[in-house]
Amino acid sequence: MQGEPEVAVLRLAHRPGRDDRMTTHVGLTARALGADRVVYPDNADQSRQTVADITGRFGGPFEVELTDSPAATVRHWDGVVVHLTMYGERVQDVETEIREARADAPLLVVVGSEKVPFDVYEHADYNVAVTNQPHSEVAGLAVFLDRLFGGRELDREWEDADRRVVPKETGKRVVPTDEPATDERAE
Repeated sequence: MQGEPEVAVLRLAHRPGRDDRMTTHVGLTARALGADRVVYPDNADQSRQTVADITGRFGGPFEVELTDSPAATVRHWDGVVVHLTMYGERVQDVETEIREARADAPLLVVVGSEKVPFDVYEHADYNVAVTNQPHSEVAGLAVFLDRLFGGRELDREWEDADRRVVPKETGKRVVPTDEPATDERAE
């Protein structure tokens, strides 16, 4: 989030065809829940394009990048590395320590795909689990980011958006950003 040390999310691997939707959702979740950028493997360009398009329409700031070596990104990260894995320490046991570590350094959140190489576990400063049960890496990322930011990310203002969603009790409404807000209950 702006004005704080960077939070980046790294999708460690991408299996074209199999992971397309999940890889895209890792980026969309990172963007919506407070990260500053997502880094995808270089074979995930379609996901990069989709997230960049959403950022262009619904605002940012948020960056989307490709790397030819996700493992090198982990090895050379100048800051704190958190690897999300069901085998890690419970998020509720380490979230305060991670928040304190992030106060002075950028944070890289590593999200796996296929079997994660053991050196990722070794290079991570924290191997963190959300429930120590198998579930979606997108769900784990969402819970982790919410814990990291303490809910502040939910009130984020989006810059340079072309459109915005108007919250409604029922139905859906998306309007240009230059349209004034209205009280939906009065309509």
